Amino acid sequence: MSLPRIEGDSTADFVIIGGGFAGLSAARRLTELQPGARITVLEAGRLAEGGTGRNSGFMIDLPHEVQSDNYSGDGDDRAMIGLNRHAIAYAGDAVEEYGIDRNFFDPAGKINGAASAAADEHNRSYASHLTKLGEPSELLGERAMREVTGSSHYVSGLYTPGTVMLQPAGYVRGLGAGLVSKGVTIFENSPVIGFVRESGCWRVIAPTGSVSTPRVILTVNGHLESFGFEQDRLMQIFLFAVMTPELDAEALKSLGGQPRWGVTPSDPMGTTVRRIDLGQGGNRVVTRTCAVLRPNCEATQADLQRAARVMQRKFDQRFPSLAGMTMEYAWSGHLCLTLNGVAVMRQVDDGVYSGCVQNGLGTTRGTLTGIGAAELACGQTSIVTDYFTAQARPKKLPPQPFRQIGANFLLRWKEWKARDE
Repeated sequence: MSLPRIEGDSTADFVIIGGGFAGLSAARRLTELQPGARITVLEAGRLAEGGTGRNSGFMIDLPHEVQSDNYSGDGDDRAMIGLNRHAIAYAGDAVEEYGIDRNFFDPAGKINGAASAAADEHNRSYASHLTKLGEPSELLGERAMREVTGSSHYVSGLYTPGTVMLQPAGYVRGLGAGLVSKGVTIFENSPVIGFVRESGCWRVIAPTGSVSTPRVILTVNGHLESFGFEQDRLMQIFLFAVMTPELDAEALKSLGGQPRWGVTPSDPMGTTVRRIDLGQGGNRVVTRTCAVLRPNCEATQADLQRAARVMQRKFDQRFPSLAGMTMEYAWSGHLCLTLNGVAVMRQVDDGVYSGCVQNGLGTTRGTLTGIGAAELACGQTSIVTDYFTAQARPKKLPPQPFRQIGANFLLRWKEWKARDE
């Protein structure tokens, strides 16, 4: 699906800046709350070709605090589980309504993989936490992990059934196509360079056109800083991934295991591995690890080269029969964290609403903040708006250069601690 670039000046009832999980979820919620409203979405690139499409596709329902040691949250986990499942159900309804390929939304669950005794203890601690919450999980031994993944690397795993495995680009493009069929206007290759107050409305400006509107919804995640909000309070982090070529029959036989699975590391700074099949983009293995703070929202070529070397080693560790296989693709993806783990989902100016800062949980948290921002823009409240508007502001970050030096030192240290995970 190819969508036009904005040309000339126009008007709309709502303008959404950003066409990722949050932006398109906001657009869909607006169609429900304001049928017939003129809704315009401005996406800087093409749908799913930015951070959204580079997501590894885990739509997780359980506590998944990436800044902790074992994902356990320190807030109201039951409330967060309820909200995450609200997001998953909302996305599932969109799959039904818009006829999105079911391969792109697979309720398969996921596994926390452990490669060491310490990581196994993390899993057991997390399992105990889930039991106290009344949530099901299943501890898998070494043999069971080998039967699922084809790898002898893992000593144990913790399976939880509520995660949906997305093909993120396919899901987002399907969501975009469905919204267009409902009358939403989506412009691609239309980066917003600012918005200004004019005659009681906002004029949202792109290089090739503009839209005047009374209500703006910002769903740009960490680029919220680029529009002047929450400066020096957001951590711009890059993660990295590689993907094998499509595996032939010989490689598949050598690999073994099941055709679809997803393993997150029991230590959040470890390595995520996912196997996909033909219905999701070919028989391939995706490996993701390494993190770096880059306040300018741009990873460097050196960052990518270093991460590719680390991920090759991690892949070879897990799949020695395929060791040395040259990866077909390597990429980085941008996420945004706050020191205190809060989102920015609230009204930030007169007629301006934010659904930003997903804290590494772009699929579920992005869907939720998009829903909530749309509801606020329509003067509505819900369990989503109540939860996020009650959160504190993001904490102020240390000054530069201590912020970047300190954060990257900490990330490298945690990466070293989780080196086999």
